[in-house]
Amino acid sequence: MSVSPTAEGFRAAFRRPSLTLAEIMWRWCAGATATALFFFGLFEYLNTLPVSSGELLFLRTRQPYLVGQAIAHILRGSLSRAAMSALVAALMFSLLWIVAASLGRIATVRSLLDHFAARWDVAGHVASGAAGGVASNVSTNSLRTLAQLNFLRVTVAVAAIFGFGGAAILAGFASPDAHPRPGLAFLLFLPLAGMICLTWSALNWLLSLAGLFAVRDGEDAVGAISRAVAFCRERARAVFAVSTWTGLAHLVAFVSATTVVSMPLGFAGLLPWRLVVLGVVLVTLAYFALADWLYMARLAGYVCIAEMPEALLAPLPPAPMSPSGEMQFAPPLQTTIDRDEPILSDVPNLAVET
Repeated sequence: MSVSPTAEGFRAAFRRPSLTLAEIMWRWCAGATATALFFFGLFEYLNTLPVSSGELLFLRTRQPYLVGQAIAHILRGSLSRAAMSALVAALMFSLLWIVAASLGRIATVRSLLDHFAARWDVAGHVASGAAGGVASNVSTNSLRTLAQLNFLRVTVAVAAIFGFGGAAILAGFASPDAHPRPGLAFLLFLPLAGMICLTWSALNWLLSLAGLFAVRDGEDAVGAISRAVAFCRERARAVFAVSTWTGLAHLVAFVSATTVVSMPLGFAGLLPWRLVVLGVVLVTLAYFALADWLYMARLAGYVCIAEMPEALLAPLPPAPMSPSGEMQFAPPLQTTIDRDEPILSDVPNLAVET
């Protein structure tokens, strides 16, 4: 019997909604904290800006040039303070995210390990070797290892941001001030940005997958990354299938959410703006919840692959071939009664005599 890890992942996410709720809790708490921190810092920064009567007069003219000059004069000398405040806020939020992501991943992965351990035990199979780790083998160093892996994920994200800046600088060399060519600069920037996005996405995915082995086997950061690479190499087909199907489902959800969001925006001139904003926010939150559910389905698929015995993961063998080159199928089951069977005879002791 062959088992589909993709189907098992979706089944686990559907039957255990508490996993998705746990994922939503820590993700949305971190997102709400970042949003509140951004708007609070923005409003506090705007309140500290001095506005003179002349600048206020320029702003009231509503002329683009005068308004721009007034804003530039207001912000002069204060952007450095805003940049330092944003840097400190980003650092504090990164620490919060590292802790929340580590605790949340421990809870979800342990629950999935228990789920699939019970499922294979009910099915009468016992995993062995590298595919047979259980939640009881998780060491107390899982939190520290996950914190290290999440710190590496933050570092990769920061490196990607600096990479975008470097790509913009390199592309800007093709469009000097003396001979501006913005089209050529954009064409040079696009492939560089694509390479940066692909590299960041691959490294972030690998570090996220390594967290599974940090919780499952109690590995350190280097050992978890090594196990993740070996896992992808040994069971590449199953990992590719889970990633592809969940990725396609996420793409469909994104396209659907974008289409639905465009409907209230189309009525922006007819409906009150508060109602339009409320509709956009509700659709966005629904999309984020569905994205978290799909993420849990993908993670459950990976856990299923790691915990599944090799016999269940292997595809079904093909039907044997006859000497003539045709497939041989099992004979059909007999659904009629054989009248010549001695045990069905009405003669006493006939079955014994034969």
